[in-house]
Parts: sequence; C-alpha cells; structure tokens
Amino acid sequence: MTIGLFQKIVLADTLLADTSDQVFGSQSMLHGLDAWTGTLAFSGQIFFDFAGYSTCAIGIALMLGIVLPDNFKYPYASIGFSDFWRRWHITLSTWLRDYIYIPLGGNRHGITRMYAALMITMLLGGLWHGAAWTFVVWGALHGIYLVIERMLRSRIHIKINAFNGVVLAFLTYMLVNFTWVFFRAREFSVAKNMLTSMLFLNDEGEKIVETFDVIKVFSLITILFICHWVMRNTSLKNVSLKINPLVLGVFWAIMLFLIIISQGSSEQFIYFQF
Repeated sequence: MTIGLFQKIVLADTLLADTSDQVFGSQSMLHGLDAWTGTLAFSGQIFFDFAGYSTCAIGIALMLGIVLPDNFKYPYASIGFSDFWRRWHITLSTWLRDYIYIPLGGNRHGITRMYAALMITMLLGGLWHGAAWTFVVWGALHGIYLVIERMLRSRIHIKINAFNGVVLAFLTYMLVNFTWVFFRAREFSVAKNMLTSMLFLNDEGEKIVETFDVIKVFSLITILFICHWVMRNTSLKNVSLKINPLVLGVFWAIMLFLIIISQGSSEQFIYFQF
C-alpha cells in the first residue's frame, strides 16, 4: 500500500499532474519541447496513477488474505506492442484476448482474419474507456501498431540483445506516447496541435512550461524508463528479498515521509472515471 500511495500521491499528483494539465489544457500551438514535456508528463502520470491504484488494491487484498494478480509489469520497457499489452493493464488485456480476440478467430484462421480480430479488439478496448472518438483513435492506433508489428515480425527476425533491446523498448515507448495524446486530449483540435508540435512541424510555438518543470519531467521519465528496463524480468518482491532489511526500512520511511508531506495535492484516481 505504501508503494501504491507513493506512486499516486508523490509521483503522479505532486510531480507530474500539474505539467500535464497545463499543457493539455492549453488551446495554443505549443513549442515542440513543451508538447513533449506535457505528453511525457501524462505518460508518467497515468502509469503511476493507475499502477498505484492497482498496487493499493493488491495491498488491501493481501491484508484480507486474498492474492490479486499483477496489473502492470514494467510496461515502458516493452519490446514491441504485443509485449506492451502483456505488461499494461494486464487484467483488461487478458479479458480482451480471451473474450474478444480469441472468439473472433485469433490467429487460427489466416492472416487477414487475425489482423481484423486485432483491430476490432483494440477498437472495442478504446470504446471501453468511453464513448468518445479520441478513445476510438487511441484504440485504432494500438491496433495499427499491433498489425504492423505482426507484419514486420513475419519478414524480419531480430535477435534481441542488451543494446538493440533498449533501442526497441525506447522506440516502443516513444510510439506509445503518440497514442497518449488522443487518450488525454478531450478534443481533436488539442490533439492535432500537440502532434504538430511533437513532430516539430511548427516553428513558432508558444512556450508555457517553466525550465524547472521541463528538467523535472524529463529526469523523472528517464529514471522511470531505466527502472522499467532493469526490472522488466524480475519483481519488487524478488528485489526486496535481496536488500538488507535496514536499507529497505530506510527507503520505506522515506516513502512514508514524502506521502505525508505531499498530502493535499492528490487528485481522484484517473481510472475512477472508466
């Protein structure tokens, strides 16, 4: 529960939410750096918010003797989008696979049927989040990513090592950020402005984010990506068992202290609206 509250209150709400709200709340055409700062801030915010929410639920259940499944397994270190959906919102992606993708035929009835099943599954996954076209586009983009990935994998075989694994994980994360624009923006005009700025197609964008906030967001997201890569094949439980109890206690105390001094800035969990 401490880990979940730390992710939600300290990381999502205190460090990232204001920057995300500021950028996506702007109706102006922004500078490319500001657009990327806001998008990265939201990508971190939604992960820490939702992973924190899930971790709190798992912690509460454990207190009652109930073991809930993990809902996140370091998704921002995913190598490809199939891997991403095995690591992000695992309970939903598993349900979509078992009750939509497989009944639609899955990969058992040819390539065309498989691609159609992937697109329909992701479109319905987008609609699950709300009856808005921005969510449909978010789901469609993930469907397109999955289809292109399957097409490339059938033609190109890459042996994953430490170097190209990091490169592919970084590329996957960058492409996921473009989908987050549609998830966060409530209007297509905002999404269009954000994407134009992120692709640096606008030379005269407005700068609204303070330098300190830019450094803060990029530093935190860099640490997040590195942590996900280091932890992608293990778990917090396994790591904690290898750490000296005294050191673990110090880290725990620091998290509790930061949670306490951060209270008052917390917001409702993002996924409460779904």
